[in-house]
Amino acid sequence: MELSVTLSMSLCTLPPQLFNRDCEQAENWMAAREAFLASDDKGDSLDSVEALIKKHEDFDKAINVQEDKIAALQSFAEQLVGADHYAKPEISARCNEVLDRWKRLKAQMIEKRSKLGESQTLQQFSRDVDEIEAWISEKLQTASDESYKDPTNIQLSKLLSKHQKHQAFEAELHANADRIRGVIDTGNSLIQRGACAGSEDAVKTRLNALDDQWQFLVNKSAEKSQKLKEANKQQNFNTGIKDFDFWLSEVEALLASEDYGKDLASVNNLLKKHQLLEADISAHEDRLKDLNGQADSLMASNAFDTSQVKDKRDAVNGRFTKIKSMAAGRRAKLNESHRLHQFFRDLDDEESWIKEKKLLVSSEDYGRDLTGVQNLRKKHKRLEAELAAHEPAIQSVLDTGKKLSDDNTIGQEEIQQRLAQFVDHWKELKDLAAARGQRLEESLEYQQFVANVEEEEAWINEKLNLVGSEDYGDTLAAVQGLLKKHEAFETDFTVHRDRVNDVCANGDELVNKNNHHVDNISAKMKALKGKVLELERAAEQRKAKLDENSAFLQFNWKADVVESWIGEKENSLKTDDYGRDLSSVQTLLTKQETFDAGLQAFQQEGITNITALKDQLLAAKHVQSRAIEARHAALIKRWNQLLSNSTARKKKLLEAQEHFRKVEDLFLTFAKKASAFNSWFENAEEDLTDPVRCNSLEEIRALRDAHEAFRSSLSSAEADFSQLAELDRQIKSYHVVSNPYTWFTMEALEETWRNLQKIIKERELELQKEQRRQEENDKLRQEFAQHANAFHQWLQETRTYLLDGSCMVEESGTLESQLEATKRKHQEIRAMRSQLKKIEDLGAAMEEALILDNKYTEHSTVGLAQQWDQLDQLGMRMQHNLEQQIQARNTTGVTEEALKEFSMMFKHFDKDKSGRLNHQEFKSCLRSLGYDLPMVEEGEPDPEFESILDTVDPNRDGHVSLQEYMAFMISRETENVKSSEEIESAFRALSAENKPYVTKEELYQNLSKEQADYCISHMKPYMDSKGRELPSAFDFVEFTRSLFVN
Repeated sequence: MELSVTLSMSLCTLPPQLFNRDCEQAENWMAAREAFLASDDKGDSLDSVEALIKKHEDFDKAINVQEDKIAALQSFAEQLVGADHYAKPEISARCNEVLDRWKRLKAQMIEKRSKLGESQTLQQFSRDVDEIEAWISEKLQTASDESYKDPTNIQLSKLLSKHQKHQAFEAELHANADRIRGVIDTGNSLIQRGACAGSEDAVKTRLNALDDQWQFLVNKSAEKSQKLKEANKQQNFNTGIKDFDFWLSEVEALLASEDYGKDLASVNNLLKKHQLLEADISAHEDRLKDLNGQADSLMASNAFDTSQVKDKRDAVNGRFTKIKSMAAGRRAKLNESHRLHQFFRDLDDEESWIKEKKLLVSSEDYGRDLTGVQNLRKKHKRLEAELAAHEPAIQSVLDTGKKLSDDNTIGQEEIQQRLAQFVDHWKELKDLAAARGQRLEESLEYQQFVANVEEEEAWINEKLNLVGSEDYGDTLAAVQGLLKKHEAFETDFTVHRDRVNDVCANGDELVNKNNHHVDNISAKMKALKGKVLELERAAEQRKAKLDENSAFLQFNWKADVVESWIGEKENSLKTDDYGRDLSSVQTLLTKQETFDAGLQAFQQEGITNITALKDQLLAAKHVQSRAIEARHAALIKRWNQLLSNSTARKKKLLEAQEHFRKVEDLFLTFAKKASAFNSWFENAEEDLTDPVRCNSLEEIRALRDAHEAFRSSLSSAEADFSQLAELDRQIKSYHVVSNPYTWFTMEALEETWRNLQKIIKERELELQKEQRRQEENDKLRQEFAQHANAFHQWLQETRTYLLDGSCMVEESGTLESQLEATKRKHQEIRAMRSQLKKIEDLGAAMEEALILDNKYTEHSTVGLAQQWDQLDQLGMRMQHNLEQQIQARNTTGVTEEALKEFSMMFKHFDKDKSGRLNHQEFKSCLRSLGYDLPMVEEGEPDPEFESILDTVDPNRDGHVSLQEYMAFMISRETENVKSSEEIESAFRALSAENKPYVTKEELYQNLSKEQADYCISHMKPYMDSKGRELPSAFDFVEFTRSLFVN
């Protein structure tokens, strides 16, 4: 027993001991850390601060680890307290104590971290300031360097180097400006936040010193930059002056030369060089302007020896003016030299040309034939034209020489001597040209006569060879060709006989002129006349022989034509083709008839003509009479045999025609019946395979009736099919290949008939399936129509109930009772939304079943939903309108009777119960309420009514709602009350003796009962100046002001 009690006590005391142990461990751990946090050491340098921050981060990690132990300790305490331990108060107190100490430790840690952060920022700032001050000190040494003032450094290359280095130095300053400004801003931020550990004044002093050093450095750099620019400008001026002096020296040496050229080429070369020199002088003129500008700038700055700069500038300008004058003088002398040498060159060219032309006109060659003489004459004409065209150039040279001689140019005597010699040479050339032209004209006449004689003799010799030929033609075409050539020859001979006469006349004329070729001319004319007579005799003999040969060949040609035609016809009759069918036989018969007609026509033309020609030749006793007669007899024999063969072929063709006509009739009959049967099948197949989609039971029933009618018509189609089979048997008995009138075969028609039976069975199954579907759809239509019709009737009744005043008592019901009745009806409308949802579900089911119409109702889901929505909006508008009327009655004093009258008039003119009035209805309503609106014609303006519409229908949608109408009428009832002062004056007029209050009796005497009741219920009792309340007295001033404020 004692052991169990002891065990029980131990179990009861063990948990508190464990809890106390954990608390002591936590407190010991916190005590060790509190000493670290209590230390004021924030570090005296950036490294020491960063070391402290590192320790604090380690401490922060230890805090996070200890956080779990504290949480476990708190959980352990809550378990003990929750278990109703006997030491619950002590455990709870000890736990709270540990937790409070833990919170204080965490707060101290956060504060310590904040202070270390501020210390780090301060130390970092201090280090940055030290670095910047060292950097500024270093740069000040560079900025203060004045070695550029040393005369040994005043060289362009050294100045440029120093200037470039200083530009890099200024770029470095600009790059560090943001860094320095950032350090200054950081220091100011530390001062503003009080994060300087009490040394704000020292930090501020240091910032000011840093800013002053920076500004000093910037000013020093700018000063040095300006000095370097000025030194560089002076050095550039000195260098430019030196270069310009050197160039002036070179140009003066060139212009001082006395070389003006020894010939035209050298003068031209010197002119080109001088032109380049002048261009160089013009270019240096711009350079001189730049130097003058630099000199003016240097003198204006007063930073240099202005007298020295001015002397250099004046010296250079003087020398430049001098070389411009020298250049102009040398240009004039070179131009004069060029004119002289150009004249000598032109004179030499003209002398050379005259010498060349003298060689041409001194020639003794006057041509050995007509062509040669003509060519020489053409050349001489071109030479004369060339002399005439060249004369202005000769005159120009003479004028130039005379002008040079008159101008007293050097070499005047040489010029005059050469001009005289040049004139003599030119006159000699023109005389020689005229003499040669005359001799060439005389030679041309003789050569033309000789050429004409030789031309005619050549033609006569050629024609003598032609008419002396023994070729009289082997064929008719050859003979006719020879005859045509002979006729052309005779025509040509007549022309040439006239030409010969003309040539002889020309020869006589030359003889009369005593031409030095007189003997040759007479001999040539005599020989030409003898050749003409010889040619005339030979031509007559050849014409006679050609005519005789032509007659014989004409007979042979016609005989050949007849034999050829007969042979062609004989070949066409040798064929064994008597046709493959009726069409081909008829074609052959047509050809045979055409053939026989051709035979008859040829007998009248070909045979008769050849016989007449034979008789004509025999009568003329032609040398070939025996051969002509034998040829004609053989020809007549072949003609008679051809007529016999043609008659036999025509007989055989008529027999074949009768055979194929019978087969053709069978083909046509089968083709017509097969085409009709196939058309019937295609129509039937189209009807039977048409998709069965109906919209009603009547349609499917009509389809089934049509199908039964089609089944009953199959017997006649089966009879047509049997007739086709019999026709096919008869056709095949004639052993023909195929029917040319149709592509249908009996085998294809049999396959078509079998397919038709299969399609009929499939059609019947589809019709049965569609009838079942339409029966189900019809049930769905009826259900939808039942609900839709009932819902539409309810909509109409409810709308009528709301609009015709059944929901309220127009004569005696108050506005509040009307509003309550309207709210109840609107709740009923909202409750009917579920019924609309059911109708919409039925409509969706109909759409899914592809039902597009419903004969049981005219209403649709969309239309019913729109009507319900309009009804719902009508209920809300009527509620709002009644609320508006109540508010108007309570705030504006408009009587309830007036509001009822407004409402009744609106509903009276709302004929279609739409809750809206069009503009014409609204105008009539206003007139019935007493508004005096003028009567205007349709289309004419109505300004007064338009101003009213601007208030009630500003957007001109064409309608005025009940809400807009009531608001307008209420505003018109109260529109005469413009201000609180007017209301006060009205109340003051009601009270006796103009008192500042009105009594109850005065209100009932002057106002309606409703208005008086409203005023008494809303007016406060009147209080006099001593704060006393007067009986039955009401303060209308405060009431009026509060009314207008509201």
